[in-house]
Amino acid sequence: MWEKLISGIENVNNVLNGIVWGWPVIILILGTGILLTIRTRGLQVTRFKESLSTTIVPTLKGIGKKKQKDTKVQSVSQFEAFATAISGTVGTGNIIGVVSAILTGGPGAVFWMWISAFFGMVTNYSENLLGLYYRKKDSKGNLSGGAFYYIAYGLKWKWLGYVAAVFCTFAAIGMSGVQTNKISGTIAETIARFSQGEISNNVKLIVGIVVAVITAVVIIGGIKRIGRVASMLVPFMSLLFIILAVIAICMNIGNIPKAFALIFTKAFNFKAAGGGILGYSFAQVIKKGMARGVFSNEAGLGSSVIAHSASETREPVKQGLWGVFEVFFDSFVICTLTAIMFLTTFDLSKLSSDMEDSVMSMTMFSTNFGSFGTVMFTIILPLFAFTTVIAWSYYGEKAVEFCFGWVSEKKRKVIVTVFKVLYVVLIAASATIKSDLVWAIDDTFNGLMAVPNLICLIALSGLVVKITKNYFERKKGKDIEPMLSAYPEMNEEFKLDILSENQNMQ
Repeated sequence: MWEKLISGIENVNNVLNGIVWGWPVIILILGTGILLTIRTRGLQVTRFKESLSTTIVPTLKGIGKKKQKDTKVQSVSQFEAFATAISGTVGTGNIIGVVSAILTGGPGAVFWMWISAFFGMVTNYSENLLGLYYRKKDSKGNLSGGAFYYIAYGLKWKWLGYVAAVFCTFAAIGMSGVQTNKISGTIAETIARFSQGEISNNVKLIVGIVVAVITAVVIIGGIKRIGRVASMLVPFMSLLFIILAVIAICMNIGNIPKAFALIFTKAFNFKAAGGGILGYSFAQVIKKGMARGVFSNEAGLGSSVIAHSASETREPVKQGLWGVFEVFFDSFVICTLTAIMFLTTFDLSKLSSDMEDSVMSMTMFSTNFGSFGTVMFTIILPLFAFTTVIAWSYYGEKAVEFCFGWVSEKKRKVIVTVFKVLYVVLIAASATIKSDLVWAIDDTFNGLMAVPNLICLIALSGLVVKITKNYFERKKGKDIEPMLSAYPEMNEEFKLDILSENQNMQ
């Protein structure tokens, strides 16, 4: 009975996935990024230096310094909002997803990941900007925003906002399933390698329960606790991965030219790769690269903007610039290191597309570092996955809040609590489900979530340009009305906050 149900779900999802990740959506994702790039005059290039100087650089300089607490709104710091957002994007897709793309789409898929990331930088910037501009504040001062907010109040298509929120809710549940499934699979594989025996599903279930319990403890504290945990884990896990990846690449330094040659030559070849890898058409190479790129950096999904909208900053453009750095770090740093590490470690002619991506990811570490590499992978991958799980719990929570915004605050709180309980239970349950099915289902919901968001970004692209121009003209000293919020009362409040902040700095 259970097997028939799973088989039925798999068949339905395969049909939906083929539609959702067909050419229309791929063109929509790429086209939106190109349009926004043109309209913002290549902001991801012209303002990249500024995105660093106003985001990560002052954050690093401010480490250890005490900051005055914001008592007017219940928010998190810019870095905590960024850390939450990046923890939602830097997950298994950055390691296993990249390996999967290369195995099934060939090395050329990496090139199309880069293309999607380049245009995704300005897409993510626009999402964050609109998210902050249309965010709302509840009676307790909590700031909430996301794609469904700017769709409902910017585009003024409230019904589409609800559709986006529903898709986000299911995507959140799916994302937690993917990440937990990879955590349990990784730990089980490690135990099996060291014990040289097969591991039963009971071990995976125990791992799933442990992840569920830890997640519950974190998400009970809301965005503040999620932000604090993310801000501690993200730098540690990212730095650990970067160091190991760089060492592995240096160990195989002679293969670097060949790795880049494969990426560029296979990107425009009508066969993804030779040898044992299954040959895919040129179209499939693009689709694999674009789909995995979006799965990894989430630009276009309208997901990470939910975390950014809780930021204490009053300037939408400032948080938007965090989005530029976020996609750059996710795709051009983490994903690229994974791809080069994989391509310099293995001879692709000896691989095949039906190899298990998670097993090959672990083998990539063990080939370079032996048993130490296996242990390191067992630490890094679960950390990447766990931070994604807690970030997406918040995304799902905010989507549910939006869907039930019409009920009383007390009832809405109960509904959100029910969602959190369900989310935690499904984390444990997903630990033993077939990996490919979990991944495919989440792929489908990611695509469904992207469509209404991209439509809105295109429609509001003029507003993105206007707010951006307003910010940079004010920075030059021009005396014009700040565009901080779509709502007059919040715009006035934020103006006074900025004025007070500037006076305190003098």
